[in-house]
Amino acid sequence: MDAIDVAAPDSAEAQLAQRIAHAPAGAARDAEAQLYRLLAPRVRRYGQRHLRDDHTADDLMQHVMALAIEKLRSGALDEPRRIVSFVFGACRMTVLDLLRGQRRRDELLRRHADDLPLADLHVAPRLDHERVARCLERLPERERAVLVLSFYEEQPAEAVGHSLGLSAGNVRVIRHRGIDRLRRCVDGGRRAA
Repeated sequence: MDAIDVAAPDSAEAQLAQRIAHAPAGAARDAEAQLYRLLAPRVRRYGQRHLRDDHTADDLMQHVMALAIEKLRSGALDEPRRIVSFVFGACRMTVLDLLRGQRRRDELLRRHADDLPLADLHVAPRLDHERVARCLERLPERERAVLVLSFYEEQPAEAVGHSLGLSAGNVRVIRHRGIDRLRRCVDGGRRAA
């Protein structure tokens, strides 16, 4: 386990966090910017060390810093002076979620690799992202929400169902129907082009 850099309760980070937490809405923008300048590079280094990818480390930095500032603004942190502990705890949890998702994708690929069709990348038509986006917009709202939560957010059927007030079985049926409609729409657009 890494030694997490935890600042003292009277550190510059702690003072800035308390200023943000106790200021009226929008009155502590300079304190937010200073806190960001102090913590963001450290969060990025944490991401680089654990994720070994600069782009993912940048995403981690943006996500964690936005979360920390939002929690301070809303008064959701019980002890703003412990902001450094909160930030690196959020880093740790986010990295664990990212790595867990990567392991899940790797396992699925390993398990189903033989079932995937191989395509010659020079012959296979390039996917038209605009066409897919247009077709996705044409789907009924519930099907679109299920597809976005399932594939973009990578949530399991149970989590999608909880978010939308549906059973996991209903989510699977809606997802199957949505994929079918999306495929027909995209294929129809290819033939028309």
